Amino acid sequence: MANRTDPLAKNIRGTNPQNLVETIVRKKIHDHTFWKEQCFGLTAETLVDKAMELDHVGGTFGGNRKPTPFLCLVLKMLQIQPEKEIVVEFIKNDDYKYVRVLGAFYLRLTGSDADVYRYLEPLYNDYRKVRQKLADGRFSLTHVDEVIEELLTKDYSCDIAMPRLKKRCTLEQNGVLEPRKSVLEDDFEEEEEKEENEGMAGGSEDEKDHHRRSPERERDRDRRRDSHRHRDRDYDRDYDMNRDYDRDRGRGRDRDRERDHYRGHDRERERDREGDRRDRARRRSRSRDRRRRESDDNRDREEPKKKREKKEKKMREDGTDHPDPEIAEANKLRASLGLKPLR
Repeated sequence: MANRTDPLAKNIRGTNPQNLVETIVRKKIHDHTFWKEQCFGLTAETLVDKAMELDHVGGTFGGNRKPTPFLCLVLKMLQIQPEKEIVVEFIKNDDYKYVRVLGAFYLRLTGSDADVYRYLEPLYNDYRKVRQKLADGRFSLTHVDEVIEELLTKDYSCDIAMPRLKKRCTLEQNGVLEPRKSVLEDDFEEEEEKEENEGMAGGSEDEKDHHRRSPERERDRDRRRDSHRHRDRDYDRDYDMNRDYDRDRGRGRDRDRERDHYRGHDRERERDREGDRRDRARRRSRSRDRRRRESDDNRDREEPKKKREKKEKKMREDGTDHPDPEIAEANKLRASLGLKPLR
């Protein structure tokens, strides 16, 4: 009962929200002590307290792939499915960086493409340091903007497969998103206006107005706006290239794993054939030994019989087997002298 999804929770991407986490990882989370002791009975209100106690992010680690508390809380959010307003407050929280990362991770799994870009892209300006637990159990130093970059560009994060994300340029063309605007664009325009105002301090109002509305300045603004859009397109192209590279690398790993699998089967079949050959050779050797022993026994049994038959034949020829003892004795004497026996 403690591992079941809230009955009031809605399906996400056509499936149970907890199914967004792979079965093996989900089973390890359910068996972990932190899940049983710290996550039992949590609600959307009490989950905030546990999120504030986080001190690192990460997926699974160690030889038996134990889950981190961050991963346990992600699954707990998928189980209880908090409201969108609560998740947005997690993301907008400036005091606790791990609460912000937790909300961003959950929104990346469950939110729409437009919401993911709308709420996660502003976090590129958060450069605070966070600790990340690696697969070998050691800690490494990263930053919030790097975690957001991984969520938006990678297929896997914290041992969880990220759902497919549409290209930003596609959403812009469909009118779902506005073109991306850099936070430094306003600062650049203010600096340029300040320099222009200082340069025109001695001129008349007509000259200032003409300079402010000049085509050259309009073209410069359009050029800067186009440069930002091109930068966004480059970002999308790099994102696609990274996804293709990761997909090809995953396919290469699958091919290597499949080749090793078949090689293992080939080695097993070769060992089986070798064992069969040895068994057949052993059986042939035993059969030859059995036939040799049988032939020796037959020969031992046949030799006395032949001697006996030879002796009887000799006795019949010599007449020593005559029924009359006297004639037999005389035939024996005659045989010794080389004479013909008496009949």
